[in-house]
Amino acid sequence: MAETAKSKAKKATTTRKKAARKPKAEPEVIDNKAVAKSRFNKALDEAKAGAAALADEAKTRAGTARGTAVAKSGDLKGEAQAYAGEAKDRAIDLAKEGKSRASDAIGGLGEIVSENATRIDEALGPQYGDYARTASRTLQETAAKIEAKEVEELADDAREFVRKSPGLAVGIAAVAGFLVARALRGNRD
Repeated sequence: MAETAKSKAKKATTTRKKAARKPKAEPEVIDNKAVAKSRFNKALDEAKAGAAALADEAKTRAGTARGTAVAKSGDLKGEAQAYAGEAKDRAIDLAKEGKSRASDAIGGLGEIVSENATRIDEALGPQYGDYARTASRTLQETAAKIEAKEVEELADDAREFVRKSPGLAVGIAAVAGFLVARALRGNRD
């Protein structure tokens, strides 16, 4: 039995030595880097989710704003078209009025020349009186043509005339400008 006690004591010593050599279970050590990384990743995921939510909200608001802008744009476009239509109608009315006045003025000038043709016969001779009568008929025919045509046709005729005879068109415009300037200056004096 003594041996057994001795052997038990030896075994116990060996067990203690082995236990001393064997690393003891260490208490749980907190790895600060791993915790920080975990928290960072969690915060990053939350930030991504927040950014996605903000992007969705921004898209929704942009869509609403776009819809409102399109609606207002349509309203403004409609108003602009209405004003353009009114301006066009007014311009056509003014052009028709101008056409009528020009026709009346040319016709009146033709009548004045016709009335004075007999005086021209007496003062300058029958040949010049015939010129005056021809000029009077031409003026009255021109007045009738102007009155018969629409404003658009007159504009087309004017463009065609300028294309065919640009020099003459510039000369006529210069004379007309001079006459208008004289008339306006005469009204001021």
